[in-house]
Amino acid sequence: MPHTADLRIEAWAPTRERCVAEAVAGLVGSFADTAGVRPSRRVRVTVPPGPDGDALVTVLDEVIYRLEVDGDLVLGAEITRAPDAGLIAEMTVGDVEQATAVGAVPKAVSLHDLCFERGEDGWFCAVTIDV
Repeated sequence: MPHTADLRIEAWAPTRERCVAEAVAGLVGSFADTAGVRPSRRVRVTVPPGPDGDALVTVLDEVIYRLEVDGDLVLGAEITRAPDAGLIAEMTVGDVEQATAVGAVPKAVSLHDLCFERGEDGWFCAVTIDV
């Protein structure tokens, strides 16, 4: 990335929802080895309907927020379509203190060069993370 404090995550999947889940996994995998982390609970986040890019950013922002505020490390995310066309993110979390650091902790999701689109082979997203 142009700035040394930026990380670019790309994800792809057959569905919009799975693509968001893959982006979550890519974000967490960029800074933590979760192999030794015990799941402690599940959290649910409801994302209102809107542009697909906004939904992606909302979910990734939630991952960062939970890490910063609660010390919750997202171990997995199941993303489903809400009846109103928004998203529902069911995330399994554990204590970040049990993880091994492997990279810089994310600080924010950037809207610069955000991409989330459907193509012939499924969905693709690319997002810049400030670290």
